[in-house]
Amino acid sequence: MLHFLDIGGVAVFAFSGALEAGRKRMDLFGVLVVALVTALGGGTLRDLLLSTATPRPIFWFADPFYIYMALFGGALGFAVSINGHFARRVLLVADAVGLAVASVIGAQKALAAGVSVPVVIIMAVMTGVAGGVGRDILCNEVPLVFRPDTKLYATAALLGGSVFLALHYFAVGTDLASAVAVSAALGLRLIALRWRLALPVKNR
Repeated sequence: MLHFLDIGGVAVFAFSGALEAGRKRMDLFGVLVVALVTALGGGTLRDLLLSTATPRPIFWFADPFYIYMALFGGALGFAVSINGHFARRVLLVADAVGLAVASVIGAQKALAAGVSVPVVIIMAVMTGVAGGVGRDILCNEVPLVFRPDTKLYATAALLGGSVFLALHYFAVGTDLASAVAVSAALGLRLIALRWRLALPVKNR
């Protein structure tokens, strides 16, 4: 199940990247580049860092199907013609799905590498947000995770990784733990978007 979640998360993240690039009026090549960075960026950074704990190939080196799915998601995002407020909502929901899945995959792979609990949580958050940071930089936007009006973005990734870690230590099966953790992260992000929940911002 985790493998299918991972592939699905890559495709959804690529779709969100393509939508954002399309809003910036990029051509097909630009859209696909942004889609690839969005879909593969967080996992690539995670695997590079975890390689110091246990040698392992970068995930899309080992299985090029991830590349194909990212290109498929990017091409789909390029082909879909949506504009205005609805396009923004679709982008945010697609990004939320990718964020939730990626954070749990990050926690699972960090656990498999045998790193400490704080590192597991960091890998979960980084895997969830790094691709979106790359997307926003390439699209000349302030990264979503750094915007003061962002609604519990990194917090949702933190929750997903933490829930998966807690269930793992209570010996819950990987598939069930993954499903619960993804649901928790996605639910928090969507609730935050719906009810405009955010962390406090320091006033001057």
